[in-house]
Amino acid sequence: MMNYKRYMKQYYMPPVECIDWARKDSIDKAPVWCSVDLRDGNQALVIPMDLDTKIEFFKLLVKVGFKEIEVGFPAASETEYVFLRRLIEEDLIPDDVTVQVLTQARDHIIRRTFEALEGCKNAIVHVYNSTSYAQREQVFRKSKEEILQIAVEGAKLLKQLTEEAGASYRFEYSPESFTGTEPEYALEVCNAVLDIWQPTADRKAIINLPSTVELSMPHVFASQVEYISKNLKYRDNVVLSLHPHNDRGCGVSDAELGILAGADRIEGTLFGNGERTGNVDVVTLAMNMYMQGVDPELNFNDMPDICELYEEYTDMTIDPRRPYAGSLVFAAFSGSHQDAIAKGMKWIEEKDPDHWTVPYLPIDPTDVGRSYDADVIRINSQSGKGGVGYILETKYDLILPKKMREAMGYAAKDLSDHLHKELSPSEIFSLFKQKFEDIDSPLQINGVHFKQLEEGMIEAEVNSRFGDGEFFKTYAVGNGRLNAVSNALKKAHGFKFDLVTYQEHALTKSSSSKAIAYVGIQTPEGNIAWGAAVDPDIIRASIDALVTAINNR
Repeated sequence: MMNYKRYMKQYYMPPVECIDWARKDSIDKAPVWCSVDLRDGNQALVIPMDLDTKIEFFKLLVKVGFKEIEVGFPAASETEYVFLRRLIEEDLIPDDVTVQVLTQARDHIIRRTFEALEGCKNAIVHVYNSTSYAQREQVFRKSKEEILQIAVEGAKLLKQLTEEAGASYRFEYSPESFTGTEPEYALEVCNAVLDIWQPTADRKAIINLPSTVELSMPHVFASQVEYISKNLKYRDNVVLSLHPHNDRGCGVSDAELGILAGADRIEGTLFGNGERTGNVDVVTLAMNMYMQGVDPELNFNDMPDICELYEEYTDMTIDPRRPYAGSLVFAAFSGSHQDAIAKGMKWIEEKDPDHWTVPYLPIDPTDVGRSYDADVIRINSQSGKGGVGYILETKYDLILPKKMREAMGYAAKDLSDHLHKELSPSEIFSLFKQKFEDIDSPLQINGVHFKQLEEGMIEAEVNSRFGDGEFFKTYAVGNGRLNAVSNALKKAHGFKFDLVTYQEHALTKSSSSKAIAYVGIQTPEGNIAWGAAVDPDIIRASIDALVTAINNR
């Protein structure tokens, strides 16, 4: 038995009730986004990126639309230092992008950080020290007053060195391990830092609340954030930022509730890469806003390319079920799901093309560079007639009768089950042709001639044979050409069936003017057999389809 009694609550509720966030039902605008892929994400890789790879990743983040990018901890290593210098000296930072650098609240580290920033136009200097009860007691063994003083001295040095450099760098402070800090104490430290910086409307300070370790349910975190937001000094001149981690698997929920609670900014990584279980997944968070009609102000319209580059740069693998980005997130194998999706897409195309309400698909896959054919309707042994019919219609222009779709669906399920694999569209098309098109044995027809009779009746002269027999002519009358041929075949070979379905349509995707005919016949036992045929002459196509249906009895 697992010893759950070893564990206890390590988080703190605010001293007053803070639940205004619970009265809001949606996020109405995107936060300021700050990517920390090049710092948090990079330090979590088994093999951190080299300089050239980091530069390429930086370019990707700019392309996606990040306006604030934490590029590293320049005092931590020579590689981090040189990376920032290359960005500055090679003029790789666009004018509308601000780079962010991280530093501990320690004198020599701060000074080294400012050396690395020389010549940078737009920068945020992010200083932090841990404030949590556990860290104060176990790691630093310092009092609240001593921990607060570390933060204040760091804030003073940032301000001093910025003035000496003649720069206008913005400042950010993080009470690291905020989630394990008493909220009133975290507030006291943050306000003491703000008193040093004296933020203004044109030079706002950033107070960043990191869930360095996720310790509580999301609603507790939201109450902590709301308490800080309501009680910060200079609130109009402060950007309240969150840096959620994902230890409990709730990083996205923490971020969403935190925004409702008053946060203005989110620090996170693409696909949630970071220490332990990772940082908040910015892709999921941004796309969650998108699917509720909010512009996330980040561009993920070519998700496959972003995924490919990310995996190349990090040597990480994106889970096929990762929301919005995984290779299988839009895939529907279930027959009922496929049927609902196919009908839903047809409905919005005809009724409401300006709004997306397709069952089982929260967003249109094409919005993120996916395709319906390759990514949505996927066929395996769990699939049904709707998915198979959709593939045949959209890829090959075949609009099967309803009951024929069922027969084709069962054929596809049986093949997939036998092969123990997913079927590609081309395999489905080949199966259709194999099972239902131009089966010319044992019944064969070698010629048909028609004669128009009175009162709209048609006489058919049919030259046919069955099995190894000889070809011979049979004459029969019907109320149409196909009916006349059907009657002649019954007369010649003693067949017993009823012609129950006939459907035809032009093949608009064909390179030549062709049509396809579908025929269904019912035997005395109640079974329905199907046939299809393609020909420029629709009469010839319908006769060949009838022959295939008879041969499929």
